[in-house]
Amino acid sequence: MVQSINSKVDLVIEGTSFLGLTDYGKIMIGDRGFEFFNDRDVNKYIQIPWDEVNLVIASVMFKGKWIPRFAIETKKSGTYTFSSKKTKVVLRAISQYIDSNHMVQSLSFFQVIRRGLKNLWATITHKS
Repeated sequence: MVQSINSKVDLVIEGTSFLGLTDYGKIMIGDRGFEFFNDRDVNKYIQIPWDEVNLVIASVMFKGKWIPRFAIETKKSGTYTFSSKKTKVVLRAISQYIDSNHMVQSLSFFQVIRRGLKNLWATITHKS
């Protein structure tokens, strides 16, 4: 059995991890970190202490009406993507422990396309 890093738990909610294949389990937010425990396999878990979190990136759609997923970027281990039916509740619980300057929105589809076209145009004009 896996030992939790939290001594006090604020929120436990059903969630999904998109690390490799999709895993369903429980998201636990507490005083010391973010945790994800798989429902089927106890050896598949993710524990991220709050001091290891660099950014929390939320994918916002329909002007904030729907947030389908969020990602946690760590200082050393990379980016982990999660979702929940009540993502806003999860992000509010995370905001108690993470500074608001480290919680950002991801780029929209059109912003990604615009950035790609600008980079393409810049490489074409520099080659000439």
